[in-house]
Amino acid sequence: MQKQEVNILQIIDKQIAELVPYENNPRHNEDAVKFVASSIQQFGFKVPIVISPDNVIIAGHTRVMAAKELGMDTVPCVIADDLTEEQMKAFRLADNKVTEASGWDWDKLEQELDDLTDFDMGAFGFDVDTVLDDTGEGSDGTINDFFEAAPDTPESEARPKESARTVTCPHCGQTFEI
Repeated sequence: MQKQEVNILQIIDKQIAELVPYENNPRHNEDAVKFVASSIQQFGFKVPIVISPDNVIIAGHTRVMAAKELGMDTVPCVIADDLTEEQMKAFRLADNKVTEASGWDWDKLEQELDDLTDFDMGAFGFDVDTVLDDTGEGSDGTINDFFEAAPDTPESEARPKESARTVTCPHCGQTFEI
C-alpha cells in the first residue's frame, strides 16, 4: 500500500436543499432514519456528511434523511475534493460495508447497557429489555433479540434471516456474526 498525504478535514455547513442523494445508492436505509434522528436529537450532529465537490452525497444518506425529518435546514459536510470519481464510488461502498465485519462482545455490551440509566436505548434501535432479561426468559441471547422489529414490518418478517453463522439486521441490513 502506498503512503498518501493526509488532508485535514474542513467541515462546512451546507443547506440540505443543495445536497443531492447519490442516484445509485445501493443501501436501503429508510428504516434506520428514526434511530439516527433520535441520535442527532440526543447527542447533536457529530458525524458530518461526506459530499463530492458538486454536492452529491458520498456517505451520510441516512443522516441527511434524519436531518430532514427533524426539520433542519443545514448539516455539517466534508467535501471530498481529493478523491477521483472512482475513489468516491469505492469509498461510498466501503463506508457501508466495513461495519459488517464487526461483531458484539455480548458481556461487554450488557455491562455498557446496564451502566446507562439516563438513556432510552430503544430510541436507537436496541431492545434492551429482551437482551438484558436477567431470567433468560424470552431471550435466546443472540442478535435476534438485540433489535426491535422494523417499523411496519409483519412479525413473520421481523426476525433477521439466518444462516449457520450470520444474521441480518431488519433495520439497516447489516450482517452480524453470531
